[in-house]
Amino acid sequence: MKGWLALALLFAGAACAAPLQLQPVAPNVWFAQGEAALGSAENRNFISNAGVVITSAGVVVIDALGSPALAEDLLDAIRAITPLPVRYVVLTHYHADHIYGLQVFKDRGATVIAHEAGRDYLQSDTALMRLQASREALAPWIDAGTRLVPADRWIAGDMTLELGGERLRIHRVGPAHTPEDLTVFVESARVLFAGDLAFRGRIPYVGQADSRGWIAALSTLIDAAPAVIVPGHGPASTEALADLKLTRDYLLYLRDTMGRAAAAMTPFDEAYAGTDWSAFQHLPLFGAANRMNAYNTYLLMERSEP
Repeated sequence: MKGWLALALLFAGAACAAPLQLQPVAPNVWFAQGEAALGSAENRNFISNAGVVITSAGVVVIDALGSPALAEDLLDAIRAITPLPVRYVVLTHYHADHIYGLQVFKDRGATVIAHEAGRDYLQSDTALMRLQASREALAPWIDAGTRLVPADRWIAGDMTLELGGERLRIHRVGPAHTPEDLTVFVESARVLFAGDLAFRGRIPYVGQADSRGWIAALSTLIDAAPAVIVPGHGPASTEALADLKLTRDYLLYLRDTMGRAAAAMTPFDEAYAGTDWSAFQHLPLFGAANRMNAYNTYLLMERSEP
């Protein structure tokens, strides 16, 4: 195990040196690491991670990357390791950067598993408008042929997926980052694919998240004590506790500072300018995401009890 972890850390520094490569995490467990950047045509929307678990009976993929072209590259990378087919794709959530490659796996016969709360997003005007905007902003990688793909198996809670002697424990942890959040724990290797519940080395995208539920979910993951955590964005880590706590501490800080401002009816611009962000402003995407995260949290705290 230690040898594989050392190899994973060695590869981490060169995560995006090639268009797409698989990094080893543990025996038969790999992942592709997206860039710490905003999605664009230049990076083909390669900003999220995808996991790969290889068993004697086939392959399980966790998340499908942000464009069909990236999914094709991921399949090529898998074929370089094993001739076995991808049997399942487990979606941690239905955000665009994790699902726009899904049709590639579906068209090749993979069974897609997701939480049933993802149905609401998939059928929403928001999802359709996001896809249309992506066809313009991310062309030619997202185009008229890119489609939204529903799950084959909508699950309501936890489940265990057994394939080729491997047990993958799929946990329902939402609503948190999204209503449909799932995590995947590879039992034999104690590797946790955390989706966007944990962002390593960058500011998370909070959006309309249930931050109270997100904090509770992170506490549950901390208690599980995985050996390795693969976040939805950023490198894998053998310091899972510290990385989970970073995301949790950021969310707690947002709720505390913006909650006090909302309770005092302090205007948002004044509250934001008066908040000390020094503990987080060094992180990638702080400039792009923090103000929006703070504003969404301010609105959330106006509507609910801290």
